[in-house]
Amino acid sequence: MNLTISILLITVGLINFLPVIGIISAEKLSAAYAVELIGNDIVILMRHRALLFGLIGGFMLYSVWKPSYQSVAMVMAAISMLGFLFFVAAADHYNASITKIAIIDLIGLAGLAIAAGLKYLSRNSLF
Repeated sequence: MNLTISILLITVGLINFLPVIGIISAEKLSAAYAVELIGNDIVILMRHRALLFGLIGGFMLYSVWKPSYQSVAMVMAAISMLGFLFFVAAADHYNASITKIAIIDLIGLAGLAIAAGLKYLSRNSLF
């Protein structure tokens, strides 16, 4: 059960960590989201967003080896993913890249739900 939880947390951690590549350049960000980043203000905000995803993903990956942090890491990742899905649902129009990210976040949330359920069962098991 612990191996399954670890695999799920690594998967969700990587989903959250991969956008950190956007720190490198505006071109990477623009390509990743299929959007034109107009002006340094937007580039700064998007690069900061990439940094924050790196923190969430990195913390999720760290929690694999420090199980006492797993619940907090799962909550942080779930809030981030649910927040993105809320913003997508509230928007009228968005591009195909946003749709792809929303689908990936849904998959990540399913993984988090399974990991949380397994973690709960392993703590409360009668055996």
